[in-house]
Amino acid sequence: MIGIYLCDDEPAARQRIQAALEQEILVENLDMELVCSVGQPQSLLAALEEAGGRRGIYFLDVELKDEAYDGFLLGQEIRRLDPHAVLVYITGYGDLVYRTFQYHLEAFDYIVKEPEGLEQSVAACLRAIQARLKAEYRAPRAVLTLRTGDLVRNVPLEDILFFETAPVSHHILLHTLHSRMDFLGDLNTLEKQLGERFLRIHRAYLVAVGKIERVDLRQGKLWVGGQECLLSRRGKGLLRKIMERGSFARTIQEGS
Repeated sequence: MIGIYLCDDEPAARQRIQAALEQEILVENLDMELVCSVGQPQSLLAALEEAGGRRGIYFLDVELKDEAYDGFLLGQEIRRLDPHAVLVYITGYGDLVYRTFQYHLEAFDYIVKEPEGLEQSVAACLRAIQARLKAEYRAPRAVLTLRTGDLVRNVPLEDILFFETAPVSHHILLHTLHSRMDFLGDLNTLEKQLGERFLRIHRAYLVAVGKIERVDLRQGKLWVGGQECLLSRRGKGLLRKIMERGSFARTIQEGS
């Protein structure tokens, strides 16, 4: 059974999230248990150490009012104790996603505290985590091994949407079906390593061909996983060759 840990120093919000988690576990008969629901980071870490660092699921408030920890620093400490942790961040703001890159944290999801819909977001997130955990128990899959901070990650290739160059020199942002992460690397090396399953559509983007959803050749853009990527002149030519081979069928808007 997988333990779920919740840390939010707003009692009302914590109560809503806890109720949503317990309801989803009960209704879906999940092999999970809410073992810790606290307002203090130290209490969560004590419970985690008592559990012996077993893999857990962590719902963490970003804006913790604690002298030692905010949500990101708490996530770092959790990663040290539980390297395979599933981290979900809860925030009152929607623009804090990039800060997880600064702390070398792989977050599964980000849930914004809203007057309505918080419970539904928590339940949907837990269902997505359950689906991911089930997939991990299937036959071994091809993976990309990379280092984020002091940790080594094995990311299934089928989960990868695209890579893009990060604002920080020599860093790459990896976008997957369930998370985003920052790591040291360069697109040229990745392009050679990953082969034909991935296409260099722009000097700043390397995308999974099978995940391309829509292409606008006129505007020089395409969409992968609902996210917009730039498409260079050379990228257009490579993409046209793939389309001519009938390698994938997507909505294409022609243009120069």
